[in-house]
Amino acid sequence: METPLRSRIAGTGSYAPARVLTNRELEALVDTSDDWIVSRTGIRERRIAADDEATSDLAYAAALKALESAEVDARDVDLIVVGTVTPDMPWPSAAAVLQGRLRNTKAFAFDVSAACAGSLYALAVADRFVAAAKADHALVVGADTLSRVVDWKDRNTCVLFGDGAGAMLLRPTRDPLRGISSIHLHTDGSLWPILHQAGGGSRAPISQKLIDERGHYLKMNGREVYRVAVRSLEESCREALAANALAPGDVAHVISHQANERILNATLERLGIPASKCWMNLERYGNTSAASLPTTLDEASRAGWFSPGDPILMMAIGGGMAWGAAIVRW
Repeated sequence: METPLRSRIAGTGSYAPARVLTNRELEALVDTSDDWIVSRTGIRERRIAADDEATSDLAYAAALKALESAEVDARDVDLIVVGTVTPDMPWPSAAAVLQGRLRNTKAFAFDVSAACAGSLYALAVADRFVAAAKADHALVVGADTLSRVVDWKDRNTCVLFGDGAGAMLLRPTRDPLRGISSIHLHTDGSLWPILHQAGGGSRAPISQKLIDERGHYLKMNGREVYRVAVRSLEESCREALAANALAPGDVAHVISHQANERILNATLERLGIPASKCWMNLERYGNTSAASLPTTLDEASRAGWFSPGDPILMMAIGGGMAWGAAIVRW
């Protein structure tokens, strides 16, 4: 019997804007301190997109690196899925804009909205198309410019987020020891109030009143997000491990959305996985939303962290609330 088709991550890429915003600089904007931010989040600096940079620009830069890594011509891509909550404009999608920038005329392209879990959700969608032999080359991008929707007068949120993009190029494989083994996604829509951007949609269109009330900015209940994140990530990781007959000790590496050092450490501790197995870049980039997971994967890959067949545990959680975990064999 022929081995079932599955998708494999054949290339990765990432991009971070040039401008660095340090905790010391934030001290001049809001009532905070470097010590306070580091002790509660692990973040020391973040990248901020230039005035003339939009989400698709960041996505384009990361996509080019992933295509180069996989040795794939942009014109040969069959599918483009972008995870983002900060597209260039409400519509068309950032993926459509990206397709045009890549001079690709064959791919179908669309966005996925799952906030910080967006790239994992996008990966799950692309994986199914590749495994069903509907796409030979699928480009998955996580990109966000949260600096555009952060309230720079709110010290509880503005210290957390940064801008960036990460990309993954998927190709089909029949090697049972390589590729995406399974992805497990979850949503609890009743929790949307703890992390959201209320303004700008059909319920609260942009108006002077909305702007005056600062309703077009991101809002977050940090304590509730922490509580939900640790519990949900642990449960989904255990689900992914069980589905692949793996124990926590079998995991070679952890690639996680970088939201908060406390969330990461608490989740890993509950799973019994050493923090040394988790690639961390939070202190340099902050929370880059959908860009976080693929950026982390790209950095770890380029650092030579992985060997063929290594079981990698991925996890991410974002507003919605939306979260999930995956097992990928490198």
